[in-house]
Amino acid sequence: MKKINSFLTMLLAASFLVGFSFTVVPDLSGNYSVSVADSNVEWKGYKVTGEHSGTIEVKSGDLTFGNNGSLTGGTIVIDMASIKCTDLEGEWAGKLEGHLKSADFFGVENYPTAKLVITKVAPKGTPGDYKVTGDLTIKETTKEVRFYAHLNENDSGLTATADLKIDRTDFDVRYGSGSFFDNLGDKTIYDEFDLKVNLRAAK
Repeated sequence: MKKINSFLTMLLAASFLVGFSFTVVPDLSGNYSVSVADSNVEWKGYKVTGEHSGTIEVKSGDLTFGNNGSLTGGTIVIDMASIKCTDLEGEWAGKLEGHLKSADFFGVENYPTAKLVITKVAPKGTPGDYKVTGDLTIKETTKEVRFYAHLNENDSGLTATADLKIDRTDFDVRYGSGSFFDNLGDKTIYDEFDLKVNLRAAK
C-alpha cells in the first residue's frame, strides 16, 4: 500500500509540473549598456503660436542595478548635433534645426553633447517605477532635475522611459524668452520644454 501511495504521489506531482511553466526572473544586478541604435530622446517645445517636436540621438549610456535588482544609478550622453524636427518638412525643418543648433539656443559647435547623471533613486512602490534625481548638464551649466522613470525587463535586457520638464533658461538658453525680453508678443517662446527619454539596454 505504501508503494502504491508513493507512486500516486509522484504521478500527481508530475502531472502538476507538466501543467505549469516557470519563468526565470532575470538578474538585474550589475551594469547595463544602452543601445544607441534603439534609444532616443523625444523633445517638444512651446511658443505662443503653437509648438514644435522632434528627436535627439543618444550617444552613449549605462544603467546600474544593485544586488536587489533595483536601479541605483546611470549616465546618459546626448548627441546635441543630432537634433531633428519631426513636425515640419524640407526647408522649414532644416531652418528650425539649424536655429536650435546655433548659439541662440544650444550652440552645438561648442557644446556637442548634453549629459544626465543619475545621483539618487527611490522606488515608488510598484514594480519598475522609480523617482529619480540627477544632474543634467547642458552647455556649461549643471542643474539638479527630478523625474519619474519606468523600467520593463525582458529576455533581451530592459527598456526604460522617463519624462522630464526642463526650464531652458536654467541653462542659459534665453532666446525668445518672455522672462528676459520685453514686447516679444506672438514671437515669445516658452521657457519650459518636454523631454521623453526612451532607452533599450542589455548587459
